[in-house]
Amino acid sequence: MAKITLDNLAHSYFPNPRSEDDFALKELNHVWTDGEAYALLGSSGCGKSTLLNIISGLLTPSQGRILFDDLDVTGASTADRNIAQVFQFPVVYDTMTVRDNLAFPLKNRGASAQYIASRVQQIGEMIGMEAELDKRARGLTADAKQKISLGRGMVREDVNALLFDEPLTVIDPHMKWELRTQLKSLHHEFGHTMIYVTHDQTEALTFADKVVVMYDGRVVQIGTPEELFEKPEHTFVGYFIGSPGMNVIPATVEGNTAVVHGATVKIGQAFGSLNGKVEIGVRPEFAKLTDGEGLPVKVRRVEDVGRHKIVRADLFGNDINIVASESEVISSDMNRVTFDPARVNVYVNDWLQEGEAA
Repeated sequence: MAKITLDNLAHSYFPNPRSEDDFALKELNHVWTDGEAYALLGSSGCGKSTLLNIISGLLTPSQGRILFDDLDVTGASTADRNIAQVFQFPVVYDTMTVRDNLAFPLKNRGASAQYIASRVQQIGEMIGMEAELDKRARGLTADAKQKISLGRGMVREDVNALLFDEPLTVIDPHMKWELRTQLKSLHHEFGHTMIYVTHDQTEALTFADKVVVMYDGRVVQIGTPEELFEKPEHTFVGYFIGSPGMNVIPATVEGNTAVVHGATVKIGQAFGSLNGKVEIGVRPEFAKLTDGEGLPVKVRRVEDVGRHKIVRADLFGNDINIVASESEVISSDMNRVTFDPARVNVYVNDWLQEGEAA
């Protein structure tokens, strides 16, 4: 297990990058705590896999250092870093049995036959393949092969870190939840440092202690699921986390009041002069459709998703979502929306601003 330090780290796939836009991974300075489970979350092309490959040693960064427990491993090979990595698509030895595939990393390191047998049996049960341990991998399905890859990544207890690059892509949807639960149980049992790359917020939020949200080559926020939901530090985090995502509305802010197209919205903090692109962000869960006071909206449709209703509406030409309870009746004269003042966030140039108590 290891603390992982990203020191002045950046990477460009161009030999002579001329500007920040040429960097697939923009400058990072972060310390990831030994023994925690992290998820790298973001849309395709945001730099998740680039960062993971730098941590694993498959890619050398253009600048900066990677440290494991204060040891500089920037130039070290993957083997010397003592990590295990599971890729998006299964990597197995088709001519070997499931048992031999799982045992391979342990045999390579000279583990005793007794320990290998015990550990392989344990991992086989964990991935739900104890009945297939003596079958050859060649005839198995793609999701079964990926379970073998996962198992082989988890079989060693002495690794500095376990790295997962979208490992559940080919797994049957029914199995995804079960395998995520097993990975989390493994983490709690053995305390490995784990880094899990995904574009699926459900995978990230259910697996990780801390979620690392990436956007355009940057880490825009690291936090618990609750922190990402309650206080998105960047508008992308608000948009990407939650279903539906946060409503982001152009506004001007004066003290503890936001002004949207001449209409006022009370906010829970007071702000001084704000320069740049000013917006307010409100989760749909903290917006309420009414027939009284509030901002004028035009309801486009109401979607009943079982546990609640999602109201899709137009606010001065901006799309807005409102979450209503399953029992709430949405009438035709409900054409106003109010926001919980304590839940209104203020952003300048996409970054969260902190005000003073109103």
